[in-house]
Amino acid sequence: MLSDNHPLKTHAEKLQALITSAEFTDERRGPLSYPDGFESTLGMLKEAREQKACVFLIGNGGSAAIVSHIFNDFINVGKLRAFTLHESSLVTCISNDYGYENVYSKPLKTLAQPNDLLIAVSSSGKSENIRNAADSIKKIGGKVITLSGFDSDNPLREMGAVNFWLNSTDYGLVEVGHMFFLHCLSDHLKP
Repeated sequence: MLSDNHPLKTHAEKLQALITSAEFTDERRGPLSYPDGFESTLGMLKEAREQKACVFLIGNGGSAAIVSHIFNDFINVGKLRAFTLHESSLVTCISNDYGYENVYSKPLKTLAQPNDLLIAVSSSGKSENIRNAADSIKKIGGKVITLSGFDSDNPLREMGAVNFWLNSTDYGLVEVGHMFFLHCLSDHLKP
């Protein structure tokens, strides 16, 4: 058993507190209860599955790694038509031609259709390329779910039909919290 002051136990306690204090909001920053936020997010994913809509997952750095992992689970477990947009040659092509701020929005303008869903993950909620992608899919008639952390008033947090926010500036804790939430969704998508 770990001692009370062991770094691993302390970190686990911080993560537990962070996840249980997460906040859900709607597109007007109106608060959603934890159960309502989770059920709304799950409902959007189930609706996408029923409509055979595409679910696009995006993030930068560690968040890109998280969505790559969840992409597998959404296809394998959730039976969703899921896609990531950070294949290296596509990223370098779009970045070179249109700038990194458009690395996700440009492909979405080609690939996305009305009723498709974007899951936008950004620890800070300030990444311009992530926000531009959210704008793009909304203009097409798609829906957005956001996952962020850091500042409570980060700009990504008002862009989703459902927004999941973690009150921490610790990248590691926010990323693990996002992974936990996405895994929980995946587990509840089993047909």
